Amino acid sequence: MTMICKKPHVQKHLIQWFVMTLVALLMTITKVNAADLIHFWDNPQHGANIFNRLPANANVYPDLKAYNATWIRLTYDKWPTKNRDFLLGNADDYRGLVADDLALLKQEIASAGQAGLKVVVAPLSLPLYRWSQNNGNQFDSRLFDSKKNWQVAIQFWTELASTLKDSPYIAAYNIINEPTPEKTAGLTEHASQQKMSAWYKTVKGGSRDLPLFYQTIIKAIRSVDADTPIMLDAGWYAAADSFGYWSAPMADDKVLYSFHMYEPYQATSGPNLRRERPYVYPGQVPFTEDSVEVWNKLRVEQYLNLPIEWAKKHQVPLKRLVAGEFGCVRKMNSCATYLDDVISTLDKNNLHWAFYSFREDTWDAMNYELGEKGSVGWDYWKAEQNGTPDPTHYSSSPLFSVIQQRL
Repeated sequence: MTMICKKPHVQKHLIQWFVMTLVALLMTITKVNAADLIHFWDNPQHGANIFNRLPANANVYPDLKAYNATWIRLTYDKWPTKNRDFLLGNADDYRGLVADDLALLKQEIASAGQAGLKVVVAPLSLPLYRWSQNNGNQFDSRLFDSKKNWQVAIQFWTELASTLKDSPYIAAYNIINEPTPEKTAGLTEHASQQKMSAWYKTVKGGSRDLPLFYQTIIKAIRSVDADTPIMLDAGWYAAADSFGYWSAPMADDKVLYSFHMYEPYQATSGPNLRRERPYVYPGQVPFTEDSVEVWNKLRVEQYLNLPIEWAKKHQVPLKRLVAGEFGCVRKMNSCATYLDDVISTLDKNNLHWAFYSFREDTWDAMNYELGEKGSVGWDYWKAEQNGTPDPTHYSSSPLFSVIQQRL
């Protein structure tokens, strides 16, 4: 038998209690969605990098989701702004987040999230560390020249985490894309693990100590956001062999460790196509300053096993390793073979990955939907010159299917 309360004041209190309980429940659900985002990474997640000069048009995120992608790695540094640097105002003199730019970034995150994609925010620049392509192609080392210069980067990430922490669409904060504190500091790219470790001993505790920099940033973020996962790129442009000198992982258990894969770069990159005799894959390709190696599926597996070995050595679960970028110029002699070899290795180890890139609107060399020989046409380049959206109509291709079938 149902009992109905006929006293108005009691009914009023019951209604108020019900409403308050419902609101509390909804707030808890939202908080749990944010707090539990590390569990998003408990199973392999596959996605794409979005590094466009403009916020995405209406089709980009729904189309990527339709390919079964689950996440994107999003950067905003190319977007137009009224200031010198998007979101930063001026990387030379950071005064706080630019409100209009922040609103646009939030809108873009929501657009991707509403399409069903989680978002990893990945700056190309930090205060006192401007991305070279936004800096007249000049390398900017100021952030790692002095520990005092870390303070503005700490301020930036504290402010950004404070404003993004409640978004249900954020999957991680990627502190900085492809950091290079080693550059011009006595360590050559792809040095041996022994040389990397020896070099690190000479900089440990100083301004070029990348793990210490990350520890400092993480501590600052956690003062305002205890829950959102934090993604850390390895050094030397996020090279897969650069975790080797890290003597320990971060103490934070909501950290993801990211590396990028374009090796052998001499074969997979754009300049190779302009050589009189381009390097081919599989084949002999220069790797370090003084070595030429045979690169094939086995060599790819050996190279990508380096961060896996580091993770196992330091008891970091493999579900916390991410191939944040990988790819090859689509007109390379055998880009499909290379992509298949890389993805097969990543999938064999159940790693997260994001290919580079999806429908980039300023550089078509790694737009795999175009296939190995397809062209974007003049309208693509005219749109870039005019600062208007990319008008190209895209669809899958045999080359893109190598990625598509693994998403």
